[in-house]
Parts: sequence; C-alpha cells; structure tokens
Amino acid sequence: MPTCPAPVRRLDPAAAAELTSAAAKLLARHGSATSPDLLADLPATCARLSAPLRHLLRPVDTADGLFVLRGLDVDDTELGPTPGHWSTVADAGARWDVALLLVSTLMGTPIAWDGQQDGRFVHNIVPSPGHESEQTGASSSVLLTPHTEDAFHPGRAHLLLLCCMRNHDGIATTAASVRLTGLDPADLDRLKRPVAPILPDDAYEQAQQFGGRPAPVPTLFDGPEGLTMRYDPAYTPLEETDPLWREAYERLGRELARVSVAVSLEPGDILVVDNDTVVHGRVPFRARYDGTDRWLKRASVRVEGRRTRPLAEHDEHGYGQAALTAWAA
Repeated sequence: MPTCPAPVRRLDPAAAAELTSAAAKLLARHGSATSPDLLADLPATCARLSAPLRHLLRPVDTADGLFVLRGLDVDDTELGPTPGHWSTVADAGARWDVALLLVSTLMGTPIAWDGQQDGRFVHNIVPSPGHESEQTGASSSVLLTPHTEDAFHPGRAHLLLLCCMRNHDGIATTAASVRLTGLDPADLDRLKRPVAPILPDDAYEQAQQFGGRPAPVPTLFDGPEGLTMRYDPAYTPLEETDPLWREAYERLGRELARVSVAVSLEPGDILVVDNDTVVHGRVPFRARYDGTDRWLKRASVRVEGRRTRPLAEHDEHGYGQAALTAWAA
C-alpha cells in the first residue's frame, strides 16, 4: 500500500493566518464552537474570506477523490493531552473546530447527527478504553475496515473532512477510490442491484434499536460523473446474500485493497475525502492512553444539488436518524 501519495493543497502562511484568524474571531464573538449563533454566522464569515483562500478551499476536484490541505500549525503543547473519550474533550482544540467548520462551509453545508456525539458538528476521533476492537473511530487494535461514512443513511455526507490534531506515531488513514478499480461488467451489474442492507454502525446505538425493516441498497451506481459507491462490509449481512453477488462483493473488496493508499496525516493537515467515490479506514495501532495518542477532528459536509445517488434513496427510513444542518441548529 503506497504511503502519503495524496494530492496536497498547501496554504501559504498568509492564507493559513487568514483562516485561523477568522476562526479565532468567531470563537471570541460567540464563546463556543458548538454555539448555534456561531454556526449561523459561518456563511457570512466565509463570504468575507479572500478569493484566493476560498479557491484553495474548494471541494475535491481530482480523479483521486481526495486531497490533503496542509499549512495549518497546531501547537502540541497548547492543545493539551489527547482525551480518552470524545465526551471529555470539552473545549480542547475549539479554535480548530471552528477552522474545520469554516472549511466545511466553503465546500457545502456541515451536517451532524442527533444520535452521534450529542449532535455536534465536529466529532473528536480518539482511541477509547474498552472500544479497541470495534468497527468505529474509537477503536485501535483492529483494522478499521474501509467504508463509506454513515453508509447506512440516505442523508450521508458527500464530503468527509479529517483534521489531524496529533499523530506522533504516524498512524495511517487508508483510502481507496472505486473509480480506480477494475471490476468486470458482470460484477458491476450485480453490485448495482439492491441485494443487501447496510446496518447502522456501533456509534449509533439509537439507530441500531430502530424497529423498521432493513431495506437492501445497491453497492454501486452510476452518477453523472462516473461510478459511485455505498460500502460498509463490517455492517453488511453478507451471509444472507446469494453466492454470485457475494463473490462480486468480495472481488470489489480486493480491488479496493489493491488501489488503496495510506495517508499519514501531520498535525494541522485536513484530509478531504469524496464520500461518494472513496472509502476510508485506518491501520491498527496500540493505544497508550497516556495523553499522546492519535487525535483527529471530523466534519461531514453535504453538497446541495449534487446528483450522485439513486432517487430510491429518498424513500429510505434512515433507521430513525435525523441529519442536522448547521444553519438550522
């Protein structure tokens, strides 16, 4: 698996200062990164940013389906220790929450989930004791299987942003684009049929208790700009599918592994992933729980008017989960 081949957009010192200064002013004005007034103020603040900065912070526009935004400077000492659970983060790194929200707003509309991390628009991804072997961001000792973010839900993000706060051990995020795979036509046809459902992951306890019947969804479909994907093998009941479809699904997994890249983020890096075409995961590591472990901040972005999903998704129940938008928060 190649390491760190992702395209890089580099912020020069002036652009980085402009973004962080805007974030600091917003935070000082509203007092908290979770303030509804701050969220409502994001579009107006973004409109005042310079044209060169807004151009740098445009959505993914490369065949890779991802890029790393580099040039922000995170002070490791000022940040404080890596928390042991997202719920204990409080205001740590709040300026970076706001910076990530500004980047998200320039690319689309930030979204959150009522059933995940208390409805926050920026999630903290840290290894947590007792969750080492789960298929969630709180795990550490297992491979986090490549997946579409929130694949179970029709309102999932179009773009996923991961901002690195700390990564002393160089732990890699994996990514693979479906448009680089080489499946044969028969496999493509099979995987475009709705055969298996995708169930909510372990981060969504309320959704896992939803009483509605899971509906099968297609894994692949054709969008206006090419093949798109909805994929989460860890939460797809493959044992209930027919052998030919399952073999095609497994070949897709092998193809994604073949084209996968490993991106080792540095503090201040923001990895931007097209969630319609690229699956992401993480290599295993040993968490120390001593305040120095890997720490990412995550934001999800919806791009209004993007036509990358089948119309049939509009009829899905989403396991009772509601997507919240920043302007309505």
